[in-house]
Amino acid sequence: MMDLVALRSLIAVEVHGTVAAAAAAGGYTPSAVSQQIKRLEKELGTVLLERVGRGVVLTGEGRNLVRHGHGILRQVEAATAGLGGDRGEPVGPLQVVAFSTAVRGLVAPLLADLARTSPDLVPEVFEQEPREAVETVATGQADVGLVHHWVGVPLHSPDFVARQLVGFDTADLLVHAGHPLARAGRVTPADLVDEPWASTPVGTICHGWFLYMFAGFARPPRVRFWFSEFASQVQLVAQGQAVALVPRLGRGALPPEVVAVEVSGPVPTRVIELIWRDSMSASPAVRHVLDRCSALFAPMSETGSGLVTAG
Repeated sequence: MMDLVALRSLIAVEVHGTVAAAAAAGGYTPSAVSQQIKRLEKELGTVLLERVGRGVVLTGEGRNLVRHGHGILRQVEAATAGLGGDRGEPVGPLQVVAFSTAVRGLVAPLLADLARTSPDLVPEVFEQEPREAVETVATGQADVGLVHHWVGVPLHSPDFVARQLVGFDTADLLVHAGHPLARAGRVTPADLVDEPWASTPVGTICHGWFLYMFAGFARPPRVRFWFSEFASQVQLVAQGQAVALVPRLGRGALPPEVVAVEVSGPVPTRVIELIWRDSMSASPAVRHVLDRCSALFAPMSETGSGLVTAG
């Protein structure tokens, strides 16, 4: 029988690029990962990794095994996830990945609820951007992910990654209280193209929405400040140095110098979703998290007004 632990390690090398990174992701030492893969090579009678310079790459046989290995692991996972049927209780570790504002606005109350409803479940939470979270869940390095994408800017994932809607979140334009737009009831992108902006870095999903919002304009908006943390953007607005587009989820109360103004044409709306591998759908732990998210967040708005209306 194929060593599934070694197969996971080989897949981790393909995903992370090095034996050391694969070991760190799996909680092993690099020596242990190397030994696992050597045992697998001996079992299969073929070379799966070869040294190139100071690193290693998968051989053709290794890449072929990884290509089939993902499906093998999902089949094993599906066969074992629901053992115990309805009697299965959510117990043991559960790896969760979530984007930063979801950690503040959704995961924190979810963890408190899970501590009450499933005390034997031990969730571990890691902050990740949505695209990274999709890869982490898809490759089996996490069990559940909280991700978002902006309406009009899809977030792609493999077919075997299942999704459940959590709700919608809206972003507002934040301006200094002395800014002329602070007195506007609503603004459109045409009102904003000449403003000095603070934005998340290029390549992030939020920056992708920023580009989408200004698509078709003769010139792009002027971004002068690049911060991953929305809290940093808020403080920059408070000093009158820029305007920013900041979601309501997890935003908290704004400083008195900062005013939130609604945006239309289009309304900046994020879709918040839970993701997991469909092979884990029968897992009591995964089912419990999905059920508790539905119970906690279903009463919240699904009209684009924001899951959390703080600010």
